[in-house]
Amino acid sequence: MKGVEEICGWKYYGICFVGGMLSSGATHLAITPLDVLKVNMQVYPNKYNNGIVSGLSTIWKQQGSYALWRGWSGKLCGYGIQGGFKYALYEYFKNLYADHLLLHSTRNSIFFLSGLSAQILADLTLAPFEAVKIRLQIQPNFAKGLSDGFPLVYRNEGLPGFYRGLIPLWSRNLPFSMVMFSSFEHSVDLIYKNIVHKRKEDCSTPQQLGVTCFAAYTAGALATVISNPADNVMTSLYKKKAESAMQAIKNIGFINLFTRSLPIRIALLGPVITLQWFLYDTIKVLSGLPTSGGLARDQKEVKL
Repeated sequence: MKGVEEICGWKYYGICFVGGMLSSGATHLAITPLDVLKVNMQVYPNKYNNGIVSGLSTIWKQQGSYALWRGWSGKLCGYGIQGGFKYALYEYFKNLYADHLLLHSTRNSIFFLSGLSAQILADLTLAPFEAVKIRLQIQPNFAKGLSDGFPLVYRNEGLPGFYRGLIPLWSRNLPFSMVMFSSFEHSVDLIYKNIVHKRKEDCSTPQQLGVTCFAAYTAGALATVISNPADNVMTSLYKKKAESAMQAIKNIGFINLFTRSLPIRIALLGPVITLQWFLYDTIKVLSGLPTSGGLARDQKEVKL
């Protein structure tokens, strides 16, 4: 592993960006059919309320197999770029805040603030892709992909059309990111202390990656439950079933905000977050860096 003097260097953040981009883009591309179903379940709940297999079969029969991959380019590019910025910025802010706030704040505050800061900036890159992707998934005749979808949105709605759902996107992703990163960090710490009974530095690479996977699945499941209401509101706004977030909440219903599409989102995001962290940490390990978890000063203390 590389020395602690490189933990906060720009080369380190560059590796984190590449790792986040490749892991996020690949995992989100892989679950495109389930994402198509999730969006349609949110928009047409009465039509797709008989389970995942039935919903996928309905889309296949009525719209063809290609419909299950509608919006794949938005998933690959949008979430790839967003993932690169999210993971790299999280590492950057985590080290920045630890250097300036750790004496006055808890470690949990550092993780929450870092996830919040990283996600705010990362979602600015995702919003335009998400605007086109959702329209592609729920409007079969809207466009063929990003190449004609972007000009169409701009021509019909102007620049605001790309950021129509930015506030709901933040409402979904900010709690998700804060809970996901924080619970991941705490899960890693608890697993090493209470299950493995060894420091990370004393574990083999397969053991470290195994800890990453267990912590990631826990983090993904918790964050999914927290972010589900905002995900339903965002889809409703993009579909133009409501003109404001408050109207969308009223139309959907308070209970439905938490329950609608929740099973499929857990089925989606649990494995996705797990695989994402696994690929991300694998790329870091192959680059000679330690797996994720903890603060840079923890590495320095171990070195000392």
